[in-house]
Amino acid sequence: MFKSAAFIFALVLLGLLAGCTTGSRPNAAPPTVWTLTNSAPNLAPVQPVPEKPTPSPIVKPILPAKTNLPTPALKWTSLNRWAADHKLAQPTRVVGSPVASYAITSSQGTMIVEIGSREAMWRNVAVHLGFPPELVDDQVFVHGLDLEKNLAPLLLTKPIRFNPEHVLVLDPGHGGNKTGTISVRDGRPEKDFTLDWARRIQTLLSTNGWTVWLTRTNDADISLSNRVSFAETHHADLFISLHFNSSAPDKKQSGIETFCLTPTGMPSTLTRGYSDLWTDHYPNNRFDNENLQLAVRLHTALVRASGEEDRGVRRARFMTVLQGEQCPAVLIEGGFLSNPHEAAKIESAEFRQKLAEAVADALQ
Repeated sequence: MFKSAAFIFALVLLGLLAGCTTGSRPNAAPPTVWTLTNSAPNLAPVQPVPEKPTPSPIVKPILPAKTNLPTPALKWTSLNRWAADHKLAQPTRVVGSPVASYAITSSQGTMIVEIGSREAMWRNVAVHLGFPPELVDDQVFVHGLDLEKNLAPLLLTKPIRFNPEHVLVLDPGHGGNKTGTISVRDGRPEKDFTLDWARRIQTLLSTNGWTVWLTRTNDADISLSNRVSFAETHHADLFISLHFNSSAPDKKQSGIETFCLTPTGMPSTLTRGYSDLWTDHYPNNRFDNENLQLAVRLHTALVRASGEEDRGVRRARFMTVLQGEQCPAVLIEGGFLSNPHEAAKIESAEFRQKLAEAVADALQ
């Protein structure tokens, strides 16, 4: 009996000693525990990287930096399936194109997307996508945000209509000490040309019953935030900021480009060295679809009227005058003052009248 009890006691003692040794082992790794919380670590924001497309349109969520908004599901979808879901004809390969390009058509028009390129064509003008389409198993895959924010507003939505009951706020860029860019030809500042352009548009539309306000009516320096506040105070239904471009010292770049705010979750076309957090969301993002429609309409009219190069409808989120607007808003770059040929045109009152008429005609 005694021996049996002693034997049991020894076994218990060995077990306890073994347990202490395991618990104090310095190289032991704690068990892996996966939890999901509402808090995020205090790390620098990281851009979400979209997954590559797969033959089946599977939703692949990616967690971006912490934001107050729901995380958008970043996914790639077969353009064939998207067309079928919306009762559109299947995409067709563009014959004769040097690269793989595909056209998709609705009652509103035709869009051509190019594999590996962010530049698409809508009714023969360039529209910049967020992500380049991919070709997988002979099917075109387009990023879900491009379908929602670029293709659907143009292919599936009736064009927005404007009338004199709408209030338009025109924003002549720069003013006062902020001259803007300088003409390579005679040194005249951008601020003079934008104000003249705005006045011409105002005259044309006011004659037809429109209510048109200018954020500045003289050579005054108006802060960017005050331009946004001006539009809100005057109950703007539309906001158009007018500018002229520069690539100095490069004198070769030319053409018309039109900007609207970048949709949340999408990279911008232009950053100019500013941070471009895809998760940023601004008040004007409520009007993503209307912004694109307004930008396309104005851009198409300006390219045709000016005869200048089509640099496309683009996206940017660093432009303060677009971020806070409570209505559809765009920013137009009406040509390059750093290009001698284009600067000569911009300095011409006749050319600025053409630009003004193009804007007025697009709205009417």
